[in-house]
Amino acid sequence: MSAPAGDEAGRGTGVRAPSRARIAERTLRTDRWWLSPLLTVLGLSAFIVYATIRSFVRTAYWVPEYHYLTPFYSPCVSESCVEGSRHFGAWIGELPGFIPLGFLVLPFLLGFRLTCYYYRKAYYRAVWFSPPACAVAEPHAKYTGETRLPLIIQNAHRYFFYVAVVVSLINTYDAITAFHGKTGGFGFGLGNVVLLGNVILLWAYTLSCHSCRHVTGGRLKHFSKHPVRYWIWTQITKLNTRHMALAWTTLGTLVLTDFYVMLVAGGAISDLRFIN
Repeated sequence: MSAPAGDEAGRGTGVRAPSRARIAERTLRTDRWWLSPLLTVLGLSAFIVYATIRSFVRTAYWVPEYHYLTPFYSPCVSESCVEGSRHFGAWIGELPGFIPLGFLVLPFLLGFRLTCYYYRKAYYRAVWFSPPACAVAEPHAKYTGETRLPLIIQNAHRYFFYVAVVVSLINTYDAITAFHGKTGGFGFGLGNVVLLGNVILLWAYTLSCHSCRHVTGGRLKHFSKHPVRYWIWTQITKLNTRHMALAWTTLGTLVLTDFYVMLVAGGAISDLRFIN
């Protein structure tokens, strides 16, 4: 026997949709389903707080002896940047304190992460509870998808991807430049390992992006006619299966890299040198 039309209209979406079984409880699950979204919120919040603070403090972001530059401040292109950290010159004058020195790319990197397919799932579930877990009712009365502001911006992910590739090239340049000895010439220390490891993982995260997979082979109708692109697509597809792990790993390596540069730049520790 079907439910009255008015009753169906008021039952909402998801597990409370008219076509689903009538269950008054929010969920019948007995496990700790709330643990995963809680950990996601804590992890994302910790990174956001740390990255925000470090992006605005304007201290201990450059080690002149070894040319270590934290990725949170790269590229540094204003007169406010300390001498030596402007790898690409000073394009603009002094910046007021409320503008981070890495302003040129930070908004695009934020857009790339926010519109990332994995991060969408993460904060949709953990922050907006849409839904918080399988077989758990969401609190929203309706769902409009990514068709209206602000969620329609999610469709710009591929364009943020293009900028992310450029930023990865810049970070690669920074990592190569950091092979600099204290007295000039070639040098190699623990900081180089940290910077290089961070860049490699950032490339892996960027290239494992769903947009990258689509760019390389998403529009091909005959793989046999494009063997090179098909090979690239298969490799990126393999990497794409690890996109979630890379999304979290790169948050950690970004913090680790910045924290290490901060400690060395601030004089709290000395860089462990292997050569020069």
